Amino acid sequence: MQILKKALPKAALIFLIFTLLCGVVYTAVVTGLSRLLFPHQANGSIIEVDGKQYGCELLGQQYTDDAHLWGRIMKLDVSTYVDEDGKRLLYAAPSNLSPASEEYEALVAERVEKLRAANPDRDTSAVPVDLITGSGSGLDPHISPAAAEYQVPRIAKASGRTQDEVRQIIEKCTEGRFLGLFGEETVHVLKVNLMLDGILTA
Repeated sequence: MQILKKALPKAALIFLIFTLLCGVVYTAVVTGLSRLLFPHQANGSIIEVDGKQYGCELLGQQYTDDAHLWGRIMKLDVSTYVDEDGKRLLYAAPSNLSPASEEYEALVAERVEKLRAANPDRDTSAVPVDLITGSGSGLDPHISPAAAEYQVPRIAKASGRTQDEVRQIIEKCTEGRFLGLFGEETVHVLKVNLMLDGILTA
């Protein structure tokens, strides 16, 4: 009991010191450095134009109209979570359907049919796989250059632009491989759409 009485104050002091060091000092230093060295990323990688925020570079947004570039399939849900005020919260997640299941096969066939109907000029072309499948996060902001090119005639017709103008915008929003070696080229869907709307410029 005597040993415990002597040890408790020391243990409490050590606990307090490490709580302050790891929970307060370390957090403050890392947050401060990240905001100093990488302000854009540390504040959420937000795309902001003239004081208005249009979204995060790291999260996809769903577009379904003909005048904009469509991204990957997004599995959005507003029925799972409700906040304390009773407001439904948007939730996204990848599908848990097996790629070998009949249900998934039917779902993909439905998506292909929808894309072909929306892009009649590409009826004989193969639909790029990333336009009919979801990503692991369910909120992927990128598609492949092939998926973007597939949509060019539809976007040009609906937006009143020429196909070359749409391609130029897509090219400006195409990101190369990481360090020039890893991964594949990708097209940032939100940036393309903001440029199509005249919000973002090159």
